[in-house]
Order: sequence, then structure tokens, then C-alpha cells
Amino acid sequence: MQYEIRKWRQSDAKALAAALSNMNILNNLRDGLPYPYTETAALEYINAMLSADEHATFAFAVTADDEAIGSIGAFRQGNIHNRTAELGYYLAESYWGQGIMTHAVKELCRYIFENTDILRIFAEPFAYNIGSCRVLEKAGFQCEGTLKSNAFKNGKVLDMKMYALTRKVF
Repeated sequence: MQYEIRKWRQSDAKALAAALSNMNILNNLRDGLPYPYTETAALEYINAMLSADEHATFAFAVTADDEAIGSIGAFRQGNIHNRTAELGYYLAESYWGQGIMTHAVKELCRYIFENTDILRIFAEPFAYNIGSCRVLEKAGFQCEGTLKSNAFKNGKVLDMKMYALTRKVF
């Protein structure tokens, strides 16, 4: 199989809905996504990403042989952080543990650093999400610390990790 990232297509809505209708994935993401995740919600997301400012939103489908199996995006921050982007991603559960997301993270970061003025890309996975932390570490991100009691999800107060990758500035 060939894995890559590419721009979203409206035809990805069915695969996106199938992947996100999984509590094992949703439990590792921020709140606000409906469950079950419908094709209508998926199409709304895809259309929003396709119409977003290309200098501020870098959103792609993660694909296996051109079929969407996940999502990856980085979002430029504002004000004094306007040269910083926050990274987020997920992958359909049947593809976990195969190195696919590490490849996607590296590909997206390379694209951003080669094509924008962004200096820093960060991610904040839940501290218990060892798989996501390993993805970031294998992609070259440095753990900058633990954000204690930084989130409230599913009735629990959770710690998060702060990971970052910075552009080499000379």
C-alpha cells in the first residue's frame, strides 16, 4: 500500500464518517465532534477545509492507495504566535501502529517549513495517549513538558503533553 497526504475531496466524506464513528478515536480528540459522525458532518468539514485560508489552514486527508483513512492538519495561530501552528491528526483504528501517521506528520511538517514562514509546529496530545506521543517523537518533535490538569474530558481532569518541532533558523 502507498500512504500519503493529499487535499481533501468531497468523495472522502463516507470514509471520514466511518473512521470518526469510533469512540476509541473520539476519546483522543478535543470535544465538539458528533457521535456517531455522519457523512453530512464529514462533508461540512471537508468543504470548510477546502475553502479555508491556505496560508493559515493546512488540512489534508491521510490516504492508503488514495482512499482517506485519517486526517492531519496544522492551524496557524494568531497575534504574536502567528508564525506558530498547532498540529492535530487521527487515523482509522485499523491502521494504528504501522508508522503511517509518523510518515504523515513528517510530510506535513516538511511541507509547512518549505512553503510558509511558520517557525514552530506544536501538538498537545493527552498524556495517556502513548501512541500519539510516540508518533510525535518519531517525527522529530521534542517533548517540552507536561501540562498538568490541562483538560476536562469524559468527566476526568487530564494532563496533556506539549510537543514542538521548530524550523532550523540560521
